[in-house]
Amino acid sequence: MSSKNETLARALLDELGRTYAAEAGIRLKDSPQPLYQLLVLSVLLSARIRADIAVAAARALFDAGMKDARHMADATWQQRVDALGEGGYRRYDERTSTQLGKGAELMLEKYRGDLRRLRDDADGTEREKALLREVPGIGPTGADIFLREAQGVWPECRPYLDAKALAGAERVGLPSSPSALAKLVEEKDLPRLAAALVRVALDKKAADRVRETAAG
Repeated sequence: MSSKNETLARALLDELGRTYAAEAGIRLKDSPQPLYQLLVLSVLLSARIRADIAVAAARALFDAGMKDARHMADATWQQRVDALGEGGYRRYDERTSTQLGKGAELMLEKYRGDLRRLRDDADGTEREKALLREVPGIGPTGADIFLREAQGVWPECRPYLDAKALAGAERVGLPSSPSALAKLVEEKDLPRLAAALVRVALDKKAADRVRETAAG
């Protein structure tokens, strides 16, 4: 018989366990293009804007051909602004266009467009976080967003459950320890669990729905 915590974890995955990368159409794997797309999504999600708008803006950028660092850098500032606007990302479009352009140039100059080189240089999660924060538009929140999802393909990050995810765990009555939470799901589901916990941290109604599902 499943424990109460395991039942809650399963309800989280069932109700809210879709990663933000998946929502943005990113088929995440340990290769340059999807990792770069996750970085772009992390920049967009870092702003004070609704997650669904950030996801739509990421899709619009990728649909416009800006799927890797080279194409992002080669796009004009206005092309990036237009794609962001198409995704509804209008409040921060001009600043973010500049950040994305400079970030793409940094990625090309320092890592030849391949975040796996950043990973190799870092040799550990804490250093990965520090190097990610060198990218324009990526602060502590953006680094957390990236690594919550990248743990699916970067095993050294697991379990990556940051303060926002742990706040979600507390809201639904789960342990607030990353190691305890990691025992409730399979390793492959950790990114989904992290995304679900962030959603309940941001939305009390979502937390209530998860508890009802678990109790039902």
